[in-house]
Amino acid sequence: MLYHLKDLTEYLDVLNVFQYQTFRAAGACMTAFLITILLGNKVILKLTSLKVGQPIRTADEVHKLAELHGGKLGTPTMGGILIVGAVLASVLLWTRLSNPFIQSLIFITVVTGLLGFVDDYLKVAKKNSKGVSGKVKLVVQFGAAFVAIFMLLLRDDTFDYISSLYIPFLKDPVIHSMGWFAAFLLPIVIVGCSNAVNLTDGLDGLATGCTITTASTYAILTYVAGNVIASKYLFVPYSPYAGEVAIFCTALVGAALGFLWFNCHPAKVFMGDTGSLSIGSMLGMVAICCKQELLLVIVGGVFVMEAMSVILQVASFKLTGKRIFKMSPIHHHFELKGWEESKVINRFWILSIIFAMVGLMSLKLR
Repeated sequence: MLYHLKDLTEYLDVLNVFQYQTFRAAGACMTAFLITILLGNKVILKLTSLKVGQPIRTADEVHKLAELHGGKLGTPTMGGILIVGAVLASVLLWTRLSNPFIQSLIFITVVTGLLGFVDDYLKVAKKNSKGVSGKVKLVVQFGAAFVAIFMLLLRDDTFDYISSLYIPFLKDPVIHSMGWFAAFLLPIVIVGCSNAVNLTDGLDGLATGCTITTASTYAILTYVAGNVIASKYLFVPYSPYAGEVAIFCTALVGAALGFLWFNCHPAKVFMGDTGSLSIGSMLGMVAICCKQELLLVIVGGVFVMEAMSVILQVASFKLTGKRIFKMSPIHHHFELKGWEESKVINRFWILSIIFAMVGLMSLKLR
């Protein structure tokens, strides 16, 4: 919306800055941050008055964990509406809405945000940790992801770009065009990332902090992918639409920073599935928009660790009857080993920063 102020340059020269993606990226970050900070306490008070407290696993499920997290009982959840709302408001204000990548990102954010909201609502209404069934959740996630990718494959100017497949540290694409098969393969990235972030959201500020580092990294990657000179120099696939996605990324960074103000230990509010499912889908879609979806395994390393710990735990128990970890996701394993919650969170944040730096190093190692 504000981008079009550049058309008034003949009346006021300073308005020319609105054509620059870097300026609008900074503006989007600050806007999302301020929205979250200014509305945070009001939203928390409203959620508290509605008694939408976070259900905590009972002692029958995990006795020790129930003792550790018992003090969090009643902390309002659904705080993800702050993040989703701030991101969407900032994106609508600062990006070029005619951009097909932005349109797909808005779509996937809205759908998964609503899915998470329904899931959180059912958990609160039933007063337990169960919400939307896993099967229904996956159907909605894959359906939304398929539509988001399909929207881009329908366009002649984005078909070849989206359907190509790149591997980190290689200059050229491994597959120049997957064709329509991309509509079935790429949604796995979005759904996988969405659920990985959801699994990570188990400690105060853990998923929020990792979101900041991952989104910041992809803000750089998408900017490079949308810049002709930088993309050519760094051997990154170029798309004239990718640079605008950097603004979406910085909006997510700003919203996450603002939310962390209230979500850091001890948390005053949890993001719930409203936030985690939508954030994961945003990151997955962003990675696809700059053709660095496989690099997400490195940049989002903490999310991958969390998801893999659950997969390995379930597989080990079914095959051998033994558990690898004291509990999964892996952050609970360290809690049950005696680490304080703040120590687990801080160390995982450090790992997230390291993973992000390794991901950025891949730009020169090609």
